[in-house]
Amino acid sequence: MKHPSAFAIVLFLTFAIAGQTAPTKLSDLAWLAGCWEMSAPAKNLLITEQWMKPAGGMMIGAGRTVKSGKAVDYEFLRIVEDADGIFYVAKPTGNKDETSFKLTKASAGEVLFENPAHDFPQRIIYKLTGNRLNARTEGSMNGKSRGIDFPYVRTKCD
Repeated sequence: MKHPSAFAIVLFLTFAIAGQTAPTKLSDLAWLAGCWEMSAPAKNLLITEQWMKPAGGMMIGAGRTVKSGKAVDYEFLRIVEDADGIFYVAKPTGNKDETSFKLTKASAGEVLFENPAHDFPQRIIYKLTGNRLNARTEGSMNGKSRGIDFPYVRTKCD
């Protein structure tokens, strides 16, 4: 019986290791940091979202919706990294409690957070394309699939 050569073993291990991807770290989401804006003048609507860069195992964010010059909605956000993974934590207007969504998929410029037990949304997706960021919430509501897109453009932080 012929034994595999050392070269064949090294080659096999090289391809096996190359096929593995390193786990996502919070620092991999640094592309999300900054100020983002969605303007719909016809609806007299302005939605903004702002994220601080990763530090101390956390990114802090906030969102605000302004309609006809009046703030009508806001949301406090965090993305945190702990021993169990990376989580998107949201506390929207009127909610007493926070809701967590676990990072389930990440690639360069795109992340997916999920919480199948939440009423709506069950998924939150961010996808970066150039200076544009599409934030999408999706899931099932009253038995029907639903998705809402927030097409943001990077803007200067004031």
